[in-house]
Amino acid sequence: MISLTASARPISRKAHRVAVGALFFLLGLCFATWASRIPSVQQRMGISEAALGGVLLAIPLGQLVSLPLTGWLVAKEGSRKVVLWGVVLYATALLGLGWATSLYQLVPCLVLFGVGGNLTNISVNTQAVGVERLYKHKPIMGSFHGLWSLAGFAGAAIGSFMMGQAIAPGVHFIFIALFILAGLAVSAGYTVRQDAGVDPDQPIFVKPDKELLGLGAIAFCALVCEGAMFDWSGVYFKKVIRADKDWVGVGYTAFMSTMALGRFGADWLAARLGPRRVIQLCGLLTATGLLTAVLLPTLPTALLGFLLVGFGTSAVVPLVYSAAGKSTQMSAGMALASVSTIGFFGFLLGPPLIGMVAGATSLRVSFALIACMGLCVSAVASRVRV
Repeated sequence: MISLTASARPISRKAHRVAVGALFFLLGLCFATWASRIPSVQQRMGISEAALGGVLLAIPLGQLVSLPLTGWLVAKEGSRKVVLWGVVLYATALLGLGWATSLYQLVPCLVLFGVGGNLTNISVNTQAVGVERLYKHKPIMGSFHGLWSLAGFAGAAIGSFMMGQAIAPGVHFIFIALFILAGLAVSAGYTVRQDAGVDPDQPIFVKPDKELLGLGAIAFCALVCEGAMFDWSGVYFKKVIRADKDWVGVGYTAFMSTMALGRFGADWLAARLGPRRVIQLCGLLTATGLLTAVLLPTLPTALLGFLLVGFGTSAVVPLVYSAAGKSTQMSAGMALASVSTIGFFGFLLGPPLIGMVAGATSLRVSFALIACMGLCVSAVASRVRV
C-alpha cells in the first residue's frame, strides 16, 4: 500500500534525491520495456509498418490531451500524489500492452500509456525541482535525466534477452511491472511532500510569461533535434553513409551513449559555467555534430558527428526544466507543463519534418536543416534568463 500521509520523522535531502532518482529510473525502464518489444507485438498481431505508424500515434495523443490537466493536478494536489498514482497507471497500462490481442485493446492501452507517461513526466520533474531546492539550487537535474537514459539501456538489454529466450511480451511485462511497483513502494515514503507554490485555485489554462515562452522555445528546438535523431539515425546511416547492415545501428547507439553520459556531467558543468552557457554550448555541439555528418558522410566522421549530437542534446531539456520549475509567475507543475507542451510539439514535428524535406530534396539537406535548430537553441538561450 502506498502511503500518502506525512511522516513525523525528518527525511534527509540525500534520501529524497535517491528516491526521486529511483523514480526516474523506473519510468525510463517502463518506457524502454515497451519500446523494446514493439517488433514482437507487431509480429504477434500482424500489424503492417504503415498501420504500426498510425497505431503508435496513440501514445503522443494520450500525452497531448493530458498535458494541461497534469499541470493543474500537480498544482492542486501536489506532485507527490500525482507521481505515485501516475506510476501505478503507467505500470498497469504496460500490462495491458503486453496482453492486448487486438487493435481495439492495444490502442486504448497505448493512450493510457501516454497519459501515464505524461502524468509521471511533469510530476517527477516537479519532484526533482523540489529536491534541487533542498540543495540550495545546486544543479542536480541532469543526473535525474541521466538515470532515465540509463534505464533505457537496461530496458533494451532486458528486452533483447526476453526476445532471445522467446518469452512473450505479456510475461515479460508482468516481471517489469512488479519490479516497478516494488520500487515505487520502497521510494514512496522518501519523496518530497510539499511543492513550492502549490495553489489549489490555480486555473487549468495559464498564459506563460515571456521567460517561460523563451524556455519553451529552447525546449522546442532541442526536441526537434532529439526526435529526429531517435527516428532517423538508422535511416541516415543506411541510405547516406551506406554502412554495412551490422553498422547501421551504431549511429543511434553512439547518440544515446553520449546523451546519457552528458546528462550525468551536465550538473557539474552547469555549476561551473552557468546553465545559460551550457545550453549555448549544447546548441553549438548539436549543430556541429549534424553538419559534420552532413558535410563529411563517411562512417568515422558521421559517427563522430552523432557522438557530438548526443552531448549537445543531453543537458538542454534538464536545464530548461530546472529553470522552468523556479518560475515566480506560476506553480512549478504549471510552469513545467507549459514548457513541456511547447517542447512536446518539437519532438512530434522533428521526424515528419525530416521526412518532408528529404522527400523534396535529400536526407542530407534535411539533417542540415535540423542543424539550424541547434543554432537556434544557442541563439534563444542568449536572450532568455536561465
